[in-house]
Amino acid sequence: MANWNPWHGCRKYSEGCQNCYVYWIDQAHGKNAAQIFLNKDFDLPMRRKRDRSYVISPGSIVYTCFSSDFFLEDADPWRERAWEMMRWRQDLFFLMITKRITRLQQCLPPDWGEGYSNVHICCTVENQRQAQIRLPVYQKAPIRHKSIICSPLLGPIDLSPYLGDWVEEVVAAGESGEEARPCHYDWVLDLRRQCVEKQVPFHFMQTGARLVKDGKCYRIARRYQHSQAKAAGIDFTPPGKKSPFERTENFFDIQTESE
Repeated sequence: MANWNPWHGCRKYSEGCQNCYVYWIDQAHGKNAAQIFLNKDFDLPMRRKRDRSYVISPGSIVYTCFSSDFFLEDADPWRERAWEMMRWRQDLFFLMITKRITRLQQCLPPDWGEGYSNVHICCTVENQRQAQIRLPVYQKAPIRHKSIICSPLLGPIDLSPYLGDWVEEVVAAGESGEEARPCHYDWVLDLRRQCVEKQVPFHFMQTGARLVKDGKCYRIARRYQHSQAKAAGIDFTPPGKKSPFERTENFFDIQTESE
């Protein structure tokens, strides 16, 4: 795996952004996360070692733009070059998460067609309101690989009108950080039920810092949030299907959570 953040900084966009990790980390270092700038590693996918091999090895999953949003308006002047690098590096699999799926059509490269086969664009929905705004657009969008990310999960979400073979996986996760809002285990279980009924893979990524179960709110330390979610044993993979990408302990933490 590799991390590629072509630009840094973001602008809060919806309810899920309230405790954005980018803002928390930048504030801790005396920076303003609302200032958007190109990172020095902008061209990382194209960089080579002395022996002329690529710095990012062929076959790697590249977690893309996790310190911002790939479809951020401020990044419009830089995005075409980023697409060019993805198009050139067909030997890599680029995975990104966005809340700005409604901007997709105006941000695509001319040769996109039905999507690049090596690009997986995940759509975040944190509550029912955002699901109803984003998922109708996402469902029709020309993207080869799609997953729905319910993180930070802020309320019950009915995904059933949208679930189908086009969804490669649904991921659920609570919010982390000192100011984390509660995640109710019943919400997670209901998402799982919907996925089982529609035969869509489901993954409970992490509990979040405050998990409400059986009427009690549990404060869960950061180091246990993934392991406790895994211990719940509620992941679901339909027969003949598999997770669309490798899972790592830090995957999705850095998109929607504060430390």
